[in-house]
Amino acid sequence: MRKLLYALAAFTLLFTSWAHAAPELRSDHPERYTVVKGDTLWDISGRFLNNPWYWPEIWHVNPQVKNPHLIYPGDRLALVYIDGKPRVTKVASSDVVKLSPQIRSEAIDTPIPAIPLDAISSFLTDTRIVTPAELNAAPYVLEGEDGRIITGAGDRVYARGDKPADKVGIFRRTKEFVDPESGEFLGLEARSIGAGNVTAENGDVLTLRLTKSNQEIRIGDRLLTSVNRPIATSFVPSAPEQDVEGQMIAVDGGVSQIGQYDVVTINRGERDGLEPGNVMSVLKSGNMVRDPVTGETIELPSERAGLMMIFQAYEKMSYGLVLQATRPLSVGDKVTNP
Repeated sequence: MRKLLYALAAFTLLFTSWAHAAPELRSDHPERYTVVKGDTLWDISGRFLNNPWYWPEIWHVNPQVKNPHLIYPGDRLALVYIDGKPRVTKVASSDVVKLSPQIRSEAIDTPIPAIPLDAISSFLTDTRIVTPAELNAAPYVLEGEDGRIITGAGDRVYARGDKPADKVGIFRRTKEFVDPESGEFLGLEARSIGAGNVTAENGDVLTLRLTKSNQEIRIGDRLLTSVNRPIATSFVPSAPEQDVEGQMIAVDGGVSQIGQYDVVTINRGERDGLEPGNVMSVLKSGNMVRDPVTGETIELPSERAGLMMIFQAYEKMSYGLVLQATRPLSVGDKVTNP
């Protein structure tokens, strides 16, 4: 998880551009800002910009400063103008902008992340999207030691199937995602509920010693190997490179009203051009009203009501974190380019 903290390492891409807009400074932007513990890149971007996903375009690094891409609590940031264009950079003091070599101690502080990582950490490490065939082919728990049907960390359990690895994760089927527009199957969500080591094999019967559990292990739970696809652990705010339109199809926890820092699922993924770090606008669906003249039922236009960032993209679907919500959002609301 320490790698999650290096969320700013990609800031060398300073001049990425998108065709539809450009960075806009907030009218109330600060001239100076001191980073505090608990800040995220998104928070700081929003202090300076109306459109925070353009942060890479205004972040100015000093290559002579040690780790110039990283921002730490206590760092002082200043808005400066270089060749007539606004840039934000680290400063040596609250009064003087100094883009020259300096020495800093990094023993205690760690770089600030791009977004609140504690809100998404379980999705990065304990959640995966699989096909029903993958899950059905995986070994499954038969029984716990002494005939117990519920077991936990430190217990011995028995499973049946081909050993996937010496160290395995124990997963439970949670949700199936289907595109509400086309009816296409998008993926099956499986959540990690524990882990264990295979200590013996007797034919297709496996003996495991559970090393951890965050829920009771039950008969029928599946054994899977460690994640075999890359997991993005650093994010740079960006707009999708192509136009993307979709909708939110689920929210973690099943709440009826979606707000800031809720994790949502959308029906668009890698095949649609999405990647971790992409920022999407959330459009609140308009109300259905009756036309008093014609008697027709009319849907009012959708209105922008929030922003979300994609943090995990799969082929057909993605997980995103709601970063701003000006009004309660709900499953079914549209998402599109910011």
